Amino acid sequence: MRTIGQHREAVQALVEPVLPGGHGAGPGSGSGSASVETVSVVDLAVASGAGRGYRVLATAVPAPTPLPAFDNSQMDGFAVRAADAGTTLRVVAPIPAGLVPPPLEPGTAAPIMTGARIPDGADAVFPVESTPAGSFPAALDTESVPVPDDLVAGTFVRVAGSDLRAGAAIAREGEPLTPAVLGALAGAGVAAVDVFRRPRVLVVSTGSELLDDDAAGVRAGVRAAVDLSAGAVIGDANGVALSAALSEVGVETRRVRVPDDPERFVDALEDAAGEWADLVLTTGGISAGAYEVVRQALEPRGLEITPVAMQPGGPQALGSVTIADRSVPVIAFPGNPVSALVSFEVFLRPVLARAAGLPDARPSVDVPCADSASSPAGKHQVRRGTIVDGRVQFVGGPSSHLLWHYAEATHLVHVPVGTSQVDPGDVLTVWSIR
Repeated sequence: MRTIGQHREAVQALVEPVLPGGHGAGPGSGSGSASVETVSVVDLAVASGAGRGYRVLATAVPAPTPLPAFDNSQMDGFAVRAADAGTTLRVVAPIPAGLVPPPLEPGTAAPIMTGARIPDGADAVFPVESTPAGSFPAALDTESVPVPDDLVAGTFVRVAGSDLRAGAAIAREGEPLTPAVLGALAGAGVAAVDVFRRPRVLVVSTGSELLDDDAAGVRAGVRAAVDLSAGAVIGDANGVALSAALSEVGVETRRVRVPDDPERFVDALEDAAGEWADLVLTTGGISAGAYEVVRQALEPRGLEITPVAMQPGGPQALGSVTIADRSVPVIAFPGNPVSALVSFEVFLRPVLARAAGLPDARPSVDVPCADSASSPAGKHQVRRGTIVDGRVQFVGGPSSHLLWHYAEATHLVHVPVGTSQVDPGDVLTVWSIR
């Protein structure tokens, strides 16, 4: 069996080169024009973010103007010459934000609002709070105003280029478009930028027992649930859960359900993946049963079965597989829903999160355990839990079908290899997943 670390490295080596903007030459990837699109800054602000990953710049963006573009006031106050400190000046017309003011005449002070352009001739601002009137709009009615004795040039003036000089890179190639970067782009008047398109992952759920979306009323928006207790079919929990998890790290997904028939599986895979998918992610069909469709269909095409010393999620497979006459990376997770989600968190999420400009590791902390539990000593066990009063409590048992318990958990709890028994007070590493 592989260790978790060995399999994580293998997944990264397989997936990273084919992601848009990646370093490899895989199909549909790299720095080719097909992986780059021009998107408006406004649309990026609406459709991007930590909830869906950040878009990543394909080309650097130089500042077309300095930031700020012109000297402007940091305060509501009066624009003056610092040389007039200690004197009383005649008040002239106010300067609101959004217009180019006339030059400041000698012996005058101009009421100026925050962000308004400093008039030619002025080199300092003193706040309205330091005047006898104390505030605007009352100070607009004063005919003269005293200038503080200690005023010096540059006081409360935001100098043009003090944030960024013209021509310098607002953002560099490969940089995630965080809210601050998008704000800087908008502030510099940049309307659109070139970004790498989102990675495309085909999510394949296997099993003749899976209920079709149309039969479940999903696409029709039917509110009533389907009664599954009398039959032998189940809903596609894996496809829905993994599609949502992929969306959180900025991935575009398509979902397909295929029966336990190798020929129909391959046909469905080639139809759905086509030239679209950068990566195929399957669940189920890689264990030792009689109807292991992923193993049967894809092992001859390049899929490698690679069990990992982890519970849940021990059955794993990956490889470059020939699909529709091209080589496509395939990651195969086990079919139990908790196994699939834990596998995603441990192996696939880190590389996709990094590509989306997000931290590749979940927030992690070591905390004492509140419960007792057993664990297979030869495997790294990943339990689900929640932290109460500084201690982690297990949520549900170790079984890989307990999806509702996973949904109730806030943390993944790691019991390392070599540990067969956990007792209250033992310190364990936990990852925050909510």
